[in-house]
Amino acid sequence: MDGLIDSIEYLMQKRDYVRLRQLIEGENEADLAAVFDELFDRYGGEKRDTLVVLFRLLPKDMAAETFSLMNSEMQEELIGTFSDKELREILDELYIDDTVDMIEELPANVVARILKNSTTGERKAINEILRYPRDSAGSIMTIEYVSLHKDMTVSEAFEKIRKVGVNKETIYTCYVTENRRLIGVVTVKGLFMAEEDARIFDVMETNLICVDTHEDKEVVANMFAKYDFLALPVVDKDMRLVGIVTFDDAMEVIQEENTEDVRKMAAIAPSEETYFRTGVFKHARNRVLWLLIFMISAFITQRLLTHYENILLAVPTLVPLMPMITDTGGNCGSQSSTMIIRGLALSEIRFSDFFKLVFKEFRIAIMVSSVLAVVAGIMTYFLCDRDILTAVVIVAAIICTVIMAKLIGAALPMLAKRVGLDPALMASPLITTIVDCCSIFIYFNIAAYVFNL
Repeated sequence: MDGLIDSIEYLMQKRDYVRLRQLIEGENEADLAAVFDELFDRYGGEKRDTLVVLFRLLPKDMAAETFSLMNSEMQEELIGTFSDKELREILDELYIDDTVDMIEELPANVVARILKNSTTGERKAINEILRYPRDSAGSIMTIEYVSLHKDMTVSEAFEKIRKVGVNKETIYTCYVTENRRLIGVVTVKGLFMAEEDARIFDVMETNLICVDTHEDKEVVANMFAKYDFLALPVVDKDMRLVGIVTFDDAMEVIQEENTEDVRKMAAIAPSEETYFRTGVFKHARNRVLWLLIFMISAFITQRLLTHYENILLAVPTLVPLMPMITDTGGNCGSQSSTMIIRGLALSEIRFSDFFKLVFKEFRIAIMVSSVLAVVAGIMTYFLCDRDILTAVVIVAAIICTVIMAKLIGAALPMLAKRVGLDPALMASPLITTIVDCCSIFIYFNIAAYVFNL
C-alpha cells in the first residue's frame, strides 16, 4: 500500500497523468479507496485539489465503486467539488444500499444535495430503507435483486437476467415471486443444470429461509455463517419480498459488532469512528466513566483491608501473598466471562443453558483450582520458611477463589443477557473488580479460621 501511495504522489508531482491513469486502472477499487482515505488523513484539505484530480482520472466504471468504499469525510470532500452532473453520474452507478449507508454518515446539507440529484425512484427506495430501525435487516438490505415468475422457462429466466442483471447487486441467487410474495429461490447454478424449456416452478427451492424487515441485523449476519448464503431475502409480515441482504453487508455488520464488543470488553464506550478519526476529547470521554467507576470501587477493597487489619498485623506473611490470590481470581473470572460472552454472541449458548453451564464451569474450576492450589501451596511452604499454616491458607483460598471467580465469570454475562444488557459489559475490568473484593473476603476469613484470630 505504501509503495502504491508513493508512486501516485510521485506521478502527481510530475503531472504525468497518462502514466498515473494507467497505474490506477490496474488497481482494485478497495485498494484505491484506502489510498484516498490515507492521503486524506495525511493532508486533509491541504491537497483537496490533488485528490479531486486523482478521482477524476478514474475510469467511470471504477469511480462509483471506489467512491462507495471511501470513508464519509472523503466522500463529503469530493461531493463538495462535484457538479450536479458528476454527482448524478456517481449516484446512477451506486447500489441503493451503498447510497443509504453514505446518507446515514453525511451531514444534512450534503444529504439534501444527494436526494436532489437522485431520480424519483431512487429517492423512494432510499426513503423506504431509511424508515427502518438502524439495527434492523431493513436498514442494511438492498432492493436491487432479480425476481422471476414461476411460469417462466429457464431460457426466459436467462434472458431476463441478461437484461436486468447489470444493474443488480447480485445475480447468483434469483427470487421467485407471485404478487410480490416470495414463493421460491433459484440459483444460477440450478438454472444452468436444468433444461432450457423447464419451468422455474419445477427447479426452484421452496424450503425458504428468510428474515423479517425488523430482525436484528446481527442475527441476520450470523445466519450467513450458519447457512453459507451469498444473499438472504428480507420479507414483511405477509411474506412479500422487500429486499435482500448481501454477503458483503453481512460481513460489515459482523466487523462492526465485533469492534463494538471488543471496546465494551475493555470498558470503552463504543464509537463508530476509527482510532485516528476520533478526537482526543472523545477518546477520553469514552474511557473515563468506567475508569471512574473502577477507581471508586477500589475503595471497597480498601475498606475490606481496613476491616481485616488485625489479621494483617498478627500474620504479616499474608500481605505479600495477597496479590497472588486476587490476580488468580481475576484471571480465572476473565477466562470464563470471555468464553461465555463469545458463546452468547455466536448463539452457541442460551439462557436456558444457565444451570448446565454453571455446573460445567464448576467442574472446570475444581480441576483448575486443584493444580493451582498444589503449586501455590508448595511454593508458599518453602518461601515462607516451611510455615505449614500459611500454606494451608493459600491452598484453601486458591481453591475457593478460583471456584468463585469461575462461577461469577460464567453467571454475570448470562444474567446481563437475560435483563437486556450487552453481555460484553461483563468482561475483564468489571469481573476483575468484583472478584478482587470477593477473593479478599475469602482469603482473610480462611486466614482468621486457620490462625484462630
